[in-house]
Parts: sequence; C-alpha cells; structure tokens
Amino acid sequence: MFEQITILGPGLLGASLAMKTKDRDLCQRLVVGTRRTESREACLAEAWCDAAFCQPEAAVAGSDLIICCTPVASIAPLLKEIAPAIKKAALVTDVGSTKLGICQDLEHISGKDFTFVGAHPMAGSEKSGLQHARPDLFQDAACILTPTEQTPPEALKKVKAFWEAVGTRIHVMSPEKHDQAVAAISHLPHLLASALCKDLSERDPTWSQLSGPGLRDTTRVAGGDPGLWQQIMLHNKDPLLEALAEFENTLAAFKQALQTEDAETIQHLLEMGKAFRDQLNHD
Repeated sequence: MFEQITILGPGLLGASLAMKTKDRDLCQRLVVGTRRTESREACLAEAWCDAAFCQPEAAVAGSDLIICCTPVASIAPLLKEIAPAIKKAALVTDVGSTKLGICQDLEHISGKDFTFVGAHPMAGSEKSGLQHARPDLFQDAACILTPTEQTPPEALKKVKAFWEAVGTRIHVMSPEKHDQAVAAISHLPHLLASALCKDLSERDPTWSQLSGPGLRDTTRVAGGDPGLWQQIMLHNKDPLLEALAEFENTLAAFKQALQTEDAETIQHLLEMGKAFRDQLNHD
C-alpha cells in the first residue's frame, strides 16, 4: 500500500502496529522514530524494523504514511514541530485516545504541509512497552476515524484502507462525538476502576488476600500507566465530567433504592446492567 511507513513511538501500540504492517506486506520499508537508545536498539533487532532514528525529522523523511503513537499530549506539538520534514503528499494518522484537541491543533496545517486523519484504535492492554507488543493486538478491534470538514475524501479512503488492512473494524465520526463516546466507554471505566482500587488500598490490607477473579476482572484496567491516563483524562476533561455526572445519577439511584429497601428498583437496575453486559458478549 505504501513504499515507506514511519511509526513514531514504538511502544505497545506502535510496535504491534509495525509487526502487523510488515506481516501484511503493507509497505516496502518500515522506519521507527524514538529518542530512547534502548528502544532503537530493540527495534533494530526485530525483522520488522528497517531503520530507526533518534530525531523524528529523520524518521519521517520520505515516508508516505506516518503514524504517531506517542502519548496523547505530545501528538499535535510533535507533528507541528516536524511538519517541514514531512513530504507534502504524505498522510499522517495517530492512535490518540482523544481527538477534538488534536484535530483542532492540526487543522490549520493539515492539507498544506501534510494531510492528517485522526484515528483511535480501541486496542491495548494494561501493560505497556515494546516488550509486550504482538501482531494480533488490533485484530477485530474497533478503530474510530475522525475526519473534519476539511479532510479530503481520498485521504480518508486511504487511511481507512490501511486500518482495515491491519485487522480493525472502522467507525467514522466527528472528533467531538468520538470524545463523548470514549469518555463513557473507556475513560470513565478506567477512572472508576482506579477509584475503587484507591478506596480499597486504604482499607484492611488483608482484604486483598480474600479477593477472587471478580475483583481482578473489575479493576484490570487500573493497572495502566498512571502518567498516560492522567494525560488522557485531562485532555478529555469536559466529556469525562459529563460521563461522570451521568454515572453519579445511576449511583444515586442504587443508593436510594438500598436505603429504602426498594427491591424492585434494585432488581431493575441490575437487570439493565446485565442486559448491557450480555450484549457486549455478542458484539
């Protein structure tokens, strides 16, 4: 599909994407950009990496497609900084967990220095780093593309084809709708899991020894990198606050029903929750 692809930030997502890209023969040459010496050396030891550069400007030179897999707060500043080094016809996409701010920051240069099409593959793990990368990470995962009114249809078509080629299921929506959706289905669950773990950490320390798989399943995502999730939550502050307010209403309904011993309401709320969870098993 492309002569050369550059991946900036070969962590869990970036390295997994590189593996799959080479596995599917989606490019002739795959280049990575990372400032960490140990990461460059690790990438160069892999068959999927053709070159690795410390300077992002060098990594993107001559590439037809650039995927920015760096932390969400750095995506727009990095791409604006290296814009002069990106060839004019290049396509640029990303894996950022928030979209509105990134798309707005890049809108004035997208289409001039390069064409940016925002993407968010809903794939990952509570583990991080290149050492946990695997080529099937994106298989059957939803990938949300967030074009703006200025996005050329042909650019969207090409970026869509790439993400489909690595195994994802494509959904297209505006950056605003994306941020509202992921606040509810991703960022809020992480906040709640972390809040529960924080609360339990201040209780009897022996209780953790009594826990079973239910608690581990409920709180798995709380094992994610706190620094990365701090960035994500702050970047998506307003939609996350809206999602949190909605959740507080549901929590209040449970609390009221318990206080009044309203068995019918408790049953109804539990049934609604079970119905949604059962639906996830079939989607």
